[in-house]
Amino acid sequence: MNQTVLNCGYVPLVDCAPLVIAKELGFASEEGLLLNLVRQPSWSALRDMLALGHLDVAHMLSPMPVAMSIGLGGLPARVDTLMVLSVNGTVFGVSNALAEKLGEVPFGDAKAVLAALCARTDKPIRVGVPFHHSMHRLLLSYWTSTAPDLKIEEITVPPPRMAHAVADGSVDAFWVGEPWGSVAVQQDVARLMMTGRDVWQFAPEKVLAARHDWVEANESAAQRLMRAVFKAAAWLDVRKNKPLAVEILTRSEHLSMGPEFIDPALSGEIVAKHNTAPKQVGLFLQFHKHAASFPWRSQAAWIASRLGADAVGIQKAKACFRADLYRQNLGTVGVDLPGASEKEEGALQYETAVASTRGHMILAPDAFFDGRTFDFPANSS
Repeated sequence: MNQTVLNCGYVPLVDCAPLVIAKELGFASEEGLLLNLVRQPSWSALRDMLALGHLDVAHMLSPMPVAMSIGLGGLPARVDTLMVLSVNGTVFGVSNALAEKLGEVPFGDAKAVLAALCARTDKPIRVGVPFHHSMHRLLLSYWTSTAPDLKIEEITVPPPRMAHAVADGSVDAFWVGEPWGSVAVQQDVARLMMTGRDVWQFAPEKVLAARHDWVEANESAAQRLMRAVFKAAAWLDVRKNKPLAVEILTRSEHLSMGPEFIDPALSGEIVAKHNTAPKQVGLFLQFHKHAASFPWRSQAAWIASRLGADAVGIQKAKACFRADLYRQNLGTVGVDLPGASEKEEGALQYETAVASTRGHMILAPDAFFDGRTFDFPANSS
């Protein structure tokens, strides 16, 4: 059977796993696809490659399609989020020098970490983030907005360079996706203070994105790709499959690093400080469970609002999170779909059963660290 070749860009992070697994375990080939994974050196390079048509689809930071679709930064392009690739999976860490000044702070306590940083007021804290239009930066901005006197200087650093930036003193702290936080710890240049889910418990981190015109012209390929990636995501969230996933991701053509750097993200066992026991972080990185891959339009609205979009921009953002395509392309193969495509973000304190097409959906807690909620057009608190 002739296979459709899809060029798919990615940045070497653990959360590109659904694409790697879709290719390596044959989920893509079963759908008649030849998935050509094209590693990119940075998010800006990946963005431009997609906008210029050199890539068909891409592993993207969740705010990138929103930013591109509302005309922020780089080349203008209407970009669709077909599905969420991963939820959570990021860490916030500080250099060893800054860690000494902060003293003992409970790992994972966002308010305590913020209070400790505020106590250090002699100069701005330089925080490395992978990209301006990233969930890392939006969470950093949201978190520090409750401490207006804290001075933060954001510095863009590609994920593979983050440990180097800490080591050479370019940044004092960082917010990055795994494995690059663990790399900094194992090189003994940094200490992890908390994870992204300590600020927002269920934040969409990476998405599967494509240009809107490509999606319209390649309906069948988009549908088959979504089915393949969905199957890969479901496979990844089965605990017994984790060792094989780690083995596959370590290969040189994918992440090209040892299993000790990749396992923490998939197991949720995070080592916060060099030569210390790991800390178990629940729901550290999710690919499938709790409707993790569903592109909630309310999440797109939250992202757009944090990017400073007006009401028109927020509506454009919601339109680029293709809940309609997700329903159309995955509902026909029996995937359980939520009864609505929007929800009040931050309102779930506990696992909660919600209305769905098959009646089996349980959503995970999605609370923000400060207790606020977001419900566009009424941004309530």
